[in-house]
Amino acid sequence: MKKKKFYITTSIAYTNALPHAGFALELAQADVLARYYRGLGKDVFFLTGTDEHGKKVAKAAKEAGESPQEFTDKISSRFRALTKILNISNSDFIRTTDKKRHWPSVKKVWLKLKAKGDIYKKKYQGLYCVGCEAFIVKKDLKGGKCRIHLRFPEIVEEENYFFRLSKYSKKIGEILRSGKIKIAPQKRKNEMLSFVKQGLQDVSFSRPRVAETSSPLPPHFAPRKSAKDLSWGVPVPGDSKQTVYVWADALVNYISLLEHITKFKRYWPPDLHCLGKDIFKFHVLIWPGMILSLGLPLPKAMLVHGFITVGGQKMSKSLGNVVDPFELVRKYGADAVRYFLLREIPATEDGDFTHQKFEGRYNADLAGGLGNLVARVVALAGKLKMQNVKRKTTTQSLKLKIEISKTWRKYHKTLKEFKFNEALSAVWGLIASCDRYIEKEQPWKESKKQKEVIGHLLFVISQIAEMVKPFLPETAEKIFEQLKIKKRKPLFPRV
Repeated sequence: MKKKKFYITTSIAYTNALPHAGFALELAQADVLARYYRGLGKDVFFLTGTDEHGKKVAKAAKEAGESPQEFTDKISSRFRALTKILNISNSDFIRTTDKKRHWPSVKKVWLKLKAKGDIYKKKYQGLYCVGCEAFIVKKDLKGGKCRIHLRFPEIVEEENYFFRLSKYSKKIGEILRSGKIKIAPQKRKNEMLSFVKQGLQDVSFSRPRVAETSSPLPPHFAPRKSAKDLSWGVPVPGDSKQTVYVWADALVNYISLLEHITKFKRYWPPDLHCLGKDIFKFHVLIWPGMILSLGLPLPKAMLVHGFITVGGQKMSKSLGNVVDPFELVRKYGADAVRYFLLREIPATEDGDFTHQKFEGRYNADLAGGLGNLVARVVALAGKLKMQNVKRKTTTQSLKLKIEISKTWRKYHKTLKEFKFNEALSAVWGLIASCDRYIEKEQPWKESKKQKEVIGHLLFVISQIAEMVKPFLPETAEKIFEQLKIKKRKPLFPRV
């Protein structure tokens, strides 16, 4: 019988800067779900990658004294390295600069949208936020600045191609209200419904390859700089003077890789998009509009995570507080980093990072909680020469059996609701139950039931290892190995 499929994606990381902990969080969340559903027997396809076109990337490359291609090759390689160092089990990695695997689908989608009558050309003057790489409207501003990037937009006048998003406004509203696309958390869905209620406007889907000069600007808006070369991107099919808008290009990555490897029919539609709250508007409004125009089945769900602050402040290069995930992994190990991100940061809310919080979690939960339990029980089993005792597939301890069953129920429920921290909390509750069982039964003392008690504990630890496997894959394997040879080795040395 053919396995059921599960197609999961992260957003594709923007390559104007090196990776930080925010994208590490997104990768970790998606990886837990990919591993979890593989464990349930599903055929999982897990896609991540990099978004490499647009004005911000071209500007960053120029500041670095490199060509856009040289710059994005370097930055993309760091994001790919991040997937390796964090032990992410992605099936593939897509780059929007890939002319063989990505560009053909971008052009194909463009032509399909145009054939549907949903692409047209017009002159337009509007507010453009360089941070968003998008035209925005007054309701997106606070004090005259973009709400997300806290900077004044430019007033831009250009002749661009537009996508008829307004045509799908009513349908998108119906889709969101009905839950046809599940949005987590609910408040993000409500935010988008308020946008739809006001009526969605058509969106610019291209930029001139050489920007036109603008008219004088009001003093409270950022002055428009001289004409820019915007050729860094996919050319509009049939119009060499225009570049496909960065979002119209980037969103197609969810289609392009599958088409290139001829797996589109197998895995479409996406079962889950994982993304950050700064870009969810594009995924919840523009992306469904494009899919409706293409006549394709819609994504089933979107998980929107928050931001990571550092000591209560937003991560910023100027503040010098950007958290480098590579440095964290080098110092503490991949599983420790994964654990902190998934346990300390609520899945759909903002969360705070400090080294003090990180080391507190590490010492209390990993070294002291899980690590200590495994070390104690494996040491006792080794001392009693239980190496040849076959690992139990159940336990006769009714109390432990009830605890295991209760934990598994909560584990499955919370993971399917994307509540990673609650799933881990349930597992650590089971660890605490083992600690209490040890104190009560005192298996270090000789007795008739000494080996039986240790056998019960070895079984519970094997269940704990199964539970942490999607979260801490390397640690789970180490636990299984120690249970097999009954020889302890510290899982997480104290720091």
